[in-house]
This record gives sequence, C-alpha cells and structure tokens, in this order.
Amino acid sequence: MRTIELAPNVKSSILGFGCAPILGAIGGKVADRAIGLALDGGVNHFDIARSYGYGEAEAFLGKYLAGRREQVVIASKFGIQATWKAGLMRPIKPLVRALKSRKPVTSSCSAPEIAPPVPRKDPFHERIPLTPEAMLRSLEKSLRALRTDYLDVFSIHEPTGELQYLEPLLEAAESLKKQGKIRAWGLAFDWAEAKVHTPIFNRFDVLQFNNSPEAAHYQEALDLRRDAANIFFSPFRTRQSQSPSDVLKQLWADFPSSVVLCSMFSPEHIAANVKVANSQRPVT
Repeated sequence: MRTIELAPNVKSSILGFGCAPILGAIGGKVADRAIGLALDGGVNHFDIARSYGYGEAEAFLGKYLAGRREQVVIASKFGIQATWKAGLMRPIKPLVRALKSRKPVTSSCSAPEIAPPVPRKDPFHERIPLTPEAMLRSLEKSLRALRTDYLDVFSIHEPTGELQYLEPLLEAAESLKKQGKIRAWGLAFDWAEAKVHTPIFNRFDVLQFNNSPEAAHYQEALDLRRDAANIFFSPFRTRQSQSPSDVLKQLWADFPSSVVLCSMFSPEHIAANVKVANSQRPVT
C-alpha cells in the first residue's frame, strides 16, 4: 500500500483505521478480527482518542499492537475524556450491541468513520481544559494505555472555540517532540469550526478534519490543504452520487499527502477499501 510522510519519521499508509467504535458500537471480538485484517492488508495507521470506547479503546488497541509498535502509526488525541459514569456502561454495552445487531443493515458503505461530536451535556464524556498541564496528564495516560513510549501524532480533540493557551501548548508540544514522546503535533476538528482555526492552521504539523468530495466545504479545503499533511474522517458522510471507491480515489487524487480514515469492521468493507488503496500509485 502506498505510504506518505505525514511528518518526519512518520510514514503512514494512505488508508487509516478509525478506532472510534471499538468497545462502543463494536465489540472486542469483531474489533480484534478487523484490526488483524487491516494489518494484513497493509494498513498501518490507527486513529484513537482518550474518549473512544467510553475510555477503553486505547487500552484495547495497545494490547493488540503490543510487539508491533515499530510497524504502525498511532495517532491519538486529548481534550475529551470519559467520565466515571462511563464505567457504568461496561456491563450493558454487549446487550446494547446485541439489540442493535438485530436491525437490518441497509447501507453498503462502511460504518461511521469517527465518533460523533461530544454534546455539550453528555454524562459519559467531558471536555478537559486545553492547557499544557492537562495535555501532559492526558498524554501520559494514553502512553500507558497504548503500551508505548511515544505517539506518532498527538492532536487536540475537537476544540469548540479559540484556543486560549495556544502559545504554551505549542511550546509544550515542541518540548515533547524533543523528548521523543510525540513525533507530530495536530489539530482535529469538524470543518464547521474551520473559520475559528484557519488563522492557526500553520501552527500544526497535521490537521485532521471531516472531508468528502461532495461536502460543501470541499473546494475550500482543497484550496487551503491540497498538498499539506491531512487526516480525513467521515469520507462518506455526505456521499450522494459517488460510490465509496470513487470517494476514496478522488480524495487521494486531490490530496496526495493525506490519510483517509475508515472505521471498517466487516471483512467485506476492509477488503474493498484495501483494494482501492492498493490501486493508488506513488506520487511522483
């Protein structure tokens, strides 16, 4: 599979594995099989966050990837975390998944590529202060859960407004790079908030945002980020006339230095997406 250099020493497959549903909508057995199939297909990029799986997804991924660290790219985020109430969901999550599995599947494309934005009032998740101190505490928790000494990409997770402590955060990120705890510094956001963040795009190594050829903001994103390092989620959210394979092909053609995340948990979806990714030739 074609790889790109997201940042120095970060060579990522152009197709990434979105881990948002793990231990939430998707159970451990299904996730275990899907991760294995993705790795076998050449996917090496895994997108995770402190909040995913009601706070349990990082530890699940870390256990699976133990012994494979140098073969994979791990991108995690801070800014949203599970509350103590999320732990109450643990015994009933299998029941909820079982009930949902009885509903007929009508879509031919993959599952949602990232967890939906956290509502302002969510008893199971909370936003933490976006300060250097909170960032460092969150990073240490991520590193322990993921059983690694470093993250390839470490991003701010969906800030809801201007970053009040941007300069101290940037200083902390540069220090973490020098210490070898992170390799790239990123900002993950919904494009609906892009106007707030556009002035500071160049302060980050990588941007992560929702993008699809049929999205209203596609041309604007193309004008601003065509050759930059990006990670895209929700590529099929606004799909209307294009097939999933055509969506992926157009994203990779228009944004040659970008990773596209798919939360693909069925063997059929993994095989289909891997096939498209493997058809992409290196950019010359």
